Amino acid sequence: MSLDRSIRWRGLDPVTLEHCHVVSTPRDTRIRGAIITPNYGLFYRIKLDDSEHVRTVRIERTDGEVLELFSDGSGNWSDDRAEPLPALRHCIDIDLWPTPLTNSLPLWRCQWVIGEPQRFAMAWIDGDQMTVRRDEQIYTQLDDISFRFQNADGFERVLEVDADRLVVNYPGLFQRQD
Repeated sequence: MSLDRSIRWRGLDPVTLEHCHVVSTPRDTRIRGAIITPNYGLFYRIKLDDSEHVRTVRIERTDGEVLELFSDGSGNWSDDRAEPLPALRHCIDIDLWPTPLTNSLPLWRCQWVIGEPQRFAMAWIDGDQMTVRRDEQIYTQLDDISFRFQNADGFERVLEVDADRLVVNYPGLFQRQD
């Protein structure tokens, strides 16, 4: 993947504004974003390796809370004190709330066949609480611009994406601002 692009989203529930920039080269992908929510501002950085596996994540809120995670790219995670996080074993991707950007991570990394679901163990990061936990998710490509997203809690949405597999519309939660 080769990408050098800025994207903006408007959060619908809760109301947020996000701006992020993605730079992808054959060597790695680097993502930086800022989100303004009703209760805090959040800055995030994500680095992917040349296989599109998450290697580092840093989230910093305007109240000073910081969460930093490291992965070996094979699903073994540690925190900023190098303490292992065994609950995240085999998670290759992250899902950061509140942004639709991280929905693109498995879409970029995998080969897709229309109608065939793929399961993912995600490191789900809650920016409100600054916590991380394992979350099982399923994505199914429906056509060139649509993916069904499902999680273990029964939540489901059909996401509309662009040619770069970045979210355009996440019904009820996010809308891209062009």
